[in-house]
Formats: sequence, C-alpha cells, structure tokens
Amino acid sequence: MAIFLVRHVTTYRYRRAVRLGRHQLMARPRDSFDQRLIDFSLDVTPAPSEVRWLHDVFGNCVAQVEFGCDRDYLRFECIIKVDHTPENAPDFRIEDHAKDHPFAYQDDEAPDLAPYVQRWFSDPEDHLGRWLDTFLVRGTRRRTGQVLMTLNEAISDGFAYDRRTAPGTQSPSTTLERRKGSCRDFAVLMIEAARSLGFAARFITGYIYVPDRDGPAWLGGGATHAWCQIYVPGSGWVEFDPTNGIVGNRDLIRVAVARVPSQAIPLFGSYWGTREDELGMDVDVNVKTTSALS
Repeated sequence: MAIFLVRHVTTYRYRRAVRLGRHQLMARPRDSFDQRLIDFSLDVTPAPSEVRWLHDVFGNCVAQVEFGCDRDYLRFECIIKVDHTPENAPDFRIEDHAKDHPFAYQDDEAPDLAPYVQRWFSDPEDHLGRWLDTFLVRGTRRRTGQVLMTLNEAISDGFAYDRRTAPGTQSPSTTLERRKGSCRDFAVLMIEAARSLGFAARFITGYIYVPDRDGPAWLGGGATHAWCQIYVPGSGWVEFDPTNGIVGNRDLIRVAVARVPSQAIPLFGSYWGTREDELGMDVDVNVKTTSALS
C-alpha cells in the first residue's frame, strides 16, 4: 500500500483579457478496491461563477467550470491524495473458455463489450496486421496471457518515447511508420492491436508515479499519463502500460476510462477572442509519496 500525493497545475495565458467560457476538467481519480481517493481539492483563478460536478457516460467524475469575467490568464490547481494498493504482477485467472486465444466473449458479456472491440481507426492497407505478423501468427492458438504480454512488450521494446505537446493522438499507422510516439499514441496502438485480435480494450488517462522524481520539493515539467485496459474473462479489466512495459496497476493512478481518447481529455474549454490572443498553456504534474514529504 502507498499514499500518493498529486499536484496538477494548468495555466493558460492570453495576449489580452478575453471572455472565459466553460471549461471541463477530468482530474478526480476513480475510486476502486485498489485505489481509494482520500482527498481532492480544486483551486481555480480567477474564481469561477459556478463549478458543477457530474458523472459522464463512463462513470468518470467531470467538473464543468463556468466563468463570468474577462482575464488574460486562467489557472487550475488540483491537489490529490490517493491510497493505492499496487498489483506487482499480473494475475491471469482466466476462465476456461478464454485460456487460449482466439476465443469469443460469452453471450452475457458480449453486448456490453462490443463497443470496446470495434476498431476506431481505419487501416485499409492492414499496417497493423502486418506489424502483428512479425511477432504473432494470427489464427494460431496461444495462451491468452502470453499474447497480451507479448503485445505489451513489443510496443515497450520496439518504439521510442516522444513527448508530444500537440493535442490528439497519432493513428496506429503513423506510430508504426515513425517508430516513436507519446504515451497516448502507444496506448492507442495497443488498443487497436488488441481489438484487431478480438479483445475488448479501453483507454485510460491518469498519472504515473516515477520514483526518481520523488522528493520533498515540488518539481515542474510533468504530465498526465495514458495507458489501456483489456478485458480478460476471469480477471476483468487488466491494466497494460505499453509505454513503460507495466502490467497491472503498479505506479498508475486511474482518473478516467473511455472508449476513445477524445472522450477522456483532462482539461479543455473555450474563450471569446481571436486565435492570436492565445499565448500558450503550461502544465506541471508531480506525483510523490507522502513519505517523501516527512
């Protein structure tokens, strides 16, 4: 068990005072048996006229923040305290019908999992399939856990990390061509590859704890993290982080789950002004253990 403390600060800067519109924030972690939210605080400058909380279609906690003022800056600061129980090794307790791949989800689960099996990106030239053929023989029966572990390792070992600040994700074809990408790109690549093999997979956004950055002082320059979950009968939604080769929830703090990445953007909003008014956005994310604060 570990207690993680997260500080997430986002600052927008504008050339002149602009009228601030509604912003939507996803930063409050999901409660579960392996992750319990102890405390969450949100500080917004300038002060909003209203903060309204709701659950989206996936059960994520979403804050809708309204403003009634003009400003040349906007700042969101979230402080999060989470009780985290790590799963240090995958526990593939797989039901008999799914121990070997390929398999079919059973009738009582298949309708609910269907949206997560459907491919998101078109791939008319089958770039993804040809890449999978380099380390998996499609149609050959193999242990299900081995297939997923091999896929996770193929991305972790075969691609270079590229921290992109541009919004959105690369298509799997682009990632395969460039042989590099961000955590979002790697998560999408694994999701699409898993779906092409008949697995249900979904996108996860949140935070990752990096021990080398743990210390008594807050350090800037961090970022949110992205990975995926794959549904395995008997084990449920299993976490895979292809960026770091992690299987299980070790060092991962879940905030939101979604079918596609565009449904789990940590923060977005609007303002009334011109494109030239926007000077930029700064994001600092830091994750540490409470022991580092003592």
